[in-house]
Order: sequence, then C-alpha cells, then structure tokens
Amino acid sequence: MQQNKKIFNVFFREKPAMLLVGLYNSKNETYASALAKQIDCTYSHVVKILQEMEKADLISFEKTGRLKILTLTKKGTEVAECIDRARQLL
Repeated sequence: MQQNKKIFNVFFREKPAMLLVGLYNSKNETYASALAKQIDCTYSHVVKILQEMEKADLISFEKTGRLKILTLTKKGTEVAECIDRARQLL
C-alpha cells in the first residue's frame, strides 16, 4: 500500500470517503450498483452507507421507475470536494 493511501485511510474510512468522491467525480447518472463496483464493495454495504449519507443530507435518491439515481446535495458536494482535495494533498 502506498504511503499516501495509507495516511488517507488513517483520517477517513476508505469506502464511505471513496463512495462520496466517486459520486462527486461521476459524469453520468449514478446508481448504487455502479458505485459498489467502482469502489470494490458489496452492494448491500454500499446501500447501508448511502442510507446514512442520506440521513446526513449528503446525498439524495431520485426514483426513476425501478431505479434510484444518486445525486449529491449542496452539503454533500462541499464535503466530497474537501475529501477529494485532502486525498490529492496526501
């Protein structure tokens, strides 16, 4: 493991942080299953994290038919920007 990744994981839980950053950097509509693959995590674990993030007003779910599209709230965007910046500095 690279030193900068190791120190990043000291400050942040890797999966939730990368989930938020992945959503922030996404150019297309994003679904929980796509994020799970992107961060190498189980779908059920991602959904659990996303539900907590929704309670904290970091993300919102938009139901389109059977699919739920994920979007960052204003607060979520600000947090994701900060995490992404910290990750790049480390």
